[in-house]
Amino acid sequence: MSHVSGLVAAGLAPSPFEHCDVVTTTTHKTLRGPRSGVIFYRTGVKGVDKSGAAVPYDYASKINSAVFPGLQGGPHNHQIAAVATAMRQATTPAFKAYQAQVIRNAQTLAESFMAAGLDVVTKGTDNHLVWLDLRSFKLSGAKAEKILEE
Repeated sequence: MSHVSGLVAAGLAPSPFEHCDVVTTTTHKTLRGPRSGVIFYRTGVKGVDKSGAAVPYDYASKINSAVFPGLQGGPHNHQIAAVATAMRQATTPAFKAYQAQVIRNAQTLAESFMAAGLDVVTKGTDNHLVWLDLRSFKLSGAKAEKILEE
């Protein structure tokens, strides 16, 4: 949910948590944190087996051992503190107001593009993304990127 994690945290986009046992996200997009990533996983009792014994979720050890030391080097305390700060800020009314404004800004941008004759593929937006079809301008994504970088 990398692109929408801030919107999810603010309650402005559907949450994947009720549907997924494992959710990954970045922390530097709409969550407004440092460049980092987070893996959330379900814990507790998954169900019971035929004998009635509890069957726990077993993600913790698998994910933890795959991430460290396998994929991640040593911890960076400043990065951990920055992620914690971003997560804390995401619980505030000010963060929710900010995310709501981000959506309104994107909606205004989409409306402006449509008013100027551009093809907004989704005819608007309900998040922070606006998807344009630029084929009528003979522009591919790669060509548009190059033009915008110049």
